[in-house]
Amino acid sequence: MEIFLFDSLSRTKREFQPINKKNIKIYACGPTVYNFAHIGNARMAVVCDLLVRVLKTKFSKVTFVSNITDIDDKIINAANSQKKSIEEITEYFYKIYNQDMNGIGVNNPDIQPKATEHISDMIEMIKKLILNGCAYEVERHVLFNVKKYKYYGNLSRRSDEEQIAGNRVEVLSFKKNPQDFVLWKPSSSNDPGWESPWGIGRPGWHIECSAMSETCLGIPFDIHCGGVDLTFPHHENEIAQSCSVNKINDDPRSFCNYWFHNGFVTVGGEKMAKSVGNITLVNDLLKKYSGDTIRLCLLISQYRQPLDWSEKILEQSKKTLRKFLRTLDDLNDLEVLSEESDSIFNFFLSALYDDLNTPKALAILNDWFNKIRSEDLKKKVIIKSAILRALDTLGLKEHLNEKRSVKDNKVEKKKIVEMINERELARKNNDFSKADKIRSSLRDLKIELEDTPEGTIWKKIE
Repeated sequence: MEIFLFDSLSRTKREFQPINKKNIKIYACGPTVYNFAHIGNARMAVVCDLLVRVLKTKFSKVTFVSNITDIDDKIINAANSQKKSIEEITEYFYKIYNQDMNGIGVNNPDIQPKATEHISDMIEMIKKLILNGCAYEVERHVLFNVKKYKYYGNLSRRSDEEQIAGNRVEVLSFKKNPQDFVLWKPSSSNDPGWESPWGIGRPGWHIECSAMSETCLGIPFDIHCGGVDLTFPHHENEIAQSCSVNKINDDPRSFCNYWFHNGFVTVGGEKMAKSVGNITLVNDLLKKYSGDTIRLCLLISQYRQPLDWSEKILEQSKKTLRKFLRTLDDLNDLEVLSEESDSIFNFFLSALYDDLNTPKALAILNDWFNKIRSEDLKKKVIIKSAILRALDTLGLKEHLNEKRSVKDNKVEKKKIVEMINERELARKNNDFSKADKIRSSLRDLKIELEDTPEGTIWKKIE
């Protein structure tokens, strides 16, 4: 099966063809750590985590990089208002962010660079952009000249007027063009700053990700992820910088091959945002709901579609997971030593391979839970095996398979498997006397075996 992903640059669903099959490289714009993460932030993290999990079902190595922005005007303002150092603010919320994301099943990135650790990389990139005429220095600022990059706007498809209107900062009077954006800006005596050829200052936001992605992954890399709100100006500016630093007017794909954007989380149809005041914090939710419940809510809609957040979907997800857990508890003693679940698991996987179609994947999973009780023993163990693999791929395992234990704690599952494997070896060596003794020993431990062409099935008997 092939994997297909929607590419925001071409606006088409494309077959995923890696640059190097031995190491898939992914970059995602991480959080600015000055406050708690809300559920809108968490959607991007969960979607990226799912993407990595799905790619790992096909490729042996996936390197995922997601940065931490630990220098920003918002951080400076938070530090000033709380009368704390910037380091105190960023270190605290950096740790809380990872704890909260871990709480909803998100694995830490393979590499999680902090912006302040890569200032020298940013300065070197800016120097190159000035040298090749794509950036200019004025009044202690360095700005990127968007007119020097002919592909500017290809990702967001905005007109010049829309680009100006969509910029997040005030248009500086000394810009050559209203769309030009800051690469470096001066720091006041009270603000953090670094030595540079342009004086004491700090980087603009956009240059951070260009420098960190190239330093950590090299370019081009395979997939660049982020929320759809980052398409402009952040990702548009990343492309312009990264595709101008080594070769003027380089094609956008010289930076990365696929642009992967998730949709907004909304509340009553309005985008969830701190500025609007309609946010729900992950940290607060984890005090009331399991991580699996929150994660399932974030997976019920296909990642590119808006997701309207409410207490109702939390309660529905909680109810669904309870049903799953009851069924798995009833089948707790059923084990299988077989690969026959591959075919039906691949049916589930085919939904995720189609641009992470989680609604279809969850419908397949729900159907398995609905029919497993009525199947014969052999079919039950095959479906159960597929279910556990599916839950693991979705990252739904906190309460569904990791914390469930064998009912009879006196008999460890590992020992049972070792005895069955020893019996299999005896049978292959025609030592049927030893095989029968092992089977008898297992029967004494209330373990019943069934030999099938696909492997040995075992279950506990009362």
